[in-house]
Amino acid sequence: MAAAQNFKNHSRFDPPFHFFVLPVLMTNLVLSVYITIRDWPIHSRSHLWWIVVSIALMLLGFRTRIYSLGVQDRLIRLEERLRFMALLPAAELDQTNALTIKQIVALRFASDAELPKLVRRTLAENLTPKQIKQSIEAWRPDYTRV
Repeated sequence: MAAAQNFKNHSRFDPPFHFFVLPVLMTNLVLSVYITIRDWPIHSRSHLWWIVVSIALMLLGFRTRIYSLGVQDRLIRLEERLRFMALLPAAELDQTNALTIKQIVALRFASDAELPKLVRRTLAENLTPKQIKQSIEAWRPDYTRV
């Protein structure tokens, strides 16, 4: 069984993306630049096009990753807003609108028991996501984040 999730081991890699797609796209870009420089006068237009396509593929890879993380952040924000409604007094609920999306995403790791106290502290001290995660005593794991 894997170790319980905590601040030190909560970040994850997506093996197909991080260990296959990105290396292949980087290799493609480096190779296209190398071949263009090596064979410059011959087929220069097609080699330059290869570089353009390589850059476009890199951007596509990064953008799809960023889009999926953005959707996850929005879902986490929705889930945490529901948690806030269940766990925070009505008077404090309006103050949670001042939290940034990154702070809300970090707060998802806090247990129900310590969430109200940590939300108050985050609002008072404007804690960074890293500070929020380091402050959590009873870690609530999230194994589904990519």
